[in-house]
Amino acid sequence: MNSKKIIRTLFLIGLITNSTLANTNTDFEVTRIAENVYSIVSPSFGLPTPENKGWNSNSHFIITKKGVLLFDTGSSEAIGNRIKSAIKTVTDLPVRWVVNSHSHADHWLGNAAFADTVTEIISSEQALSEMKKYGEEDVKFYSKVTNGTIGPTRLVYPTLLLTQGQKRNFGGVDVEIIFANDGHSPGDVLMWLPKEKIMLGGDVLSSDWMPVITGHGNVPNLISTLYAIAKLEPTIVLTGHGSATTPESIKRDADLLSSVWKQVQSDYGNGRTPEEILLTVKAKLEPKYGPLYKDFVPEIERHVKLMYKLQQT
Repeated sequence: MNSKKIIRTLFLIGLITNSTLANTNTDFEVTRIAENVYSIVSPSFGLPTPENKGWNSNSHFIITKKGVLLFDTGSSEAIGNRIKSAIKTVTDLPVRWVVNSHSHADHWLGNAAFADTVTEIISSEQALSEMKKYGEEDVKFYSKVTNGTIGPTRLVYPTLLLTQGQKRNFGGVDVEIIFANDGHSPGDVLMWLPKEKIMLGGDVLSSDWMPVITGHGNVPNLISTLYAIAKLEPTIVLTGHGSATTPESIKRDADLLSSVWKQVQSDYGNGRTPEEILLTVKAKLEPKYGPLYKDFVPEIERHVKLMYKLQQT
């Protein structure tokens, strides 16, 4: 893979950052969130590496009367199998349904591990299109940057495409699908459990880290989605990376992104350079937001530069 393709892959995943967290812990521990809701949280945030064997994103699952509903499957077939083994530590029921939150490799390349038990692998049409376009390239990239520690991975694509505002009942558990309107990437979806008041959101949602924006996402739509989620007042929010969080954190992210977007938009119109805009943004926002994120300083620079480029499109 040439350097341009590597940079594209990193950029789309949203992980070009100086704040990559190196963690060699590869234990797939299950954390109980509610009576029937569990999380498997990756201790690594950032790039796939030989040390983390490509495992750099979270998965969540719901145990229903008729099987397990799994939200995101990790970034390789081997990781998917580790997730499957972790699920078996709390239930003998098989994974019957998989929801892929979006098309970035670290959230769906593990689909193959569940092909023997699932009845449906679910995503949006836009996400499926991206998966088919970049799937083979992403497998090669993950294998390259992890020195092959991800092992072989078969591409298993979603079999059921979602429509906007769809509601389903999975084995007695009511689920509502929320579209982020391409906020993070084309076809992002979130999963809302109205009875449990739990939101599962892939990379649309963040906790300890700055919001993950990308060049093929829609920042204004991401902001509006975050405000809408906060208004639902979930008791807990499960993210694609990092620990579980609260609606207060989601509103924090929306407020931050809104402030930066408005500043960049205004200053771009007045002919200011990205460097000038960054100085203004940091002066205004770092005192408030700097202590609230683990990666504010490097990421606020990336946010400003990316938002500036988006003004030009």
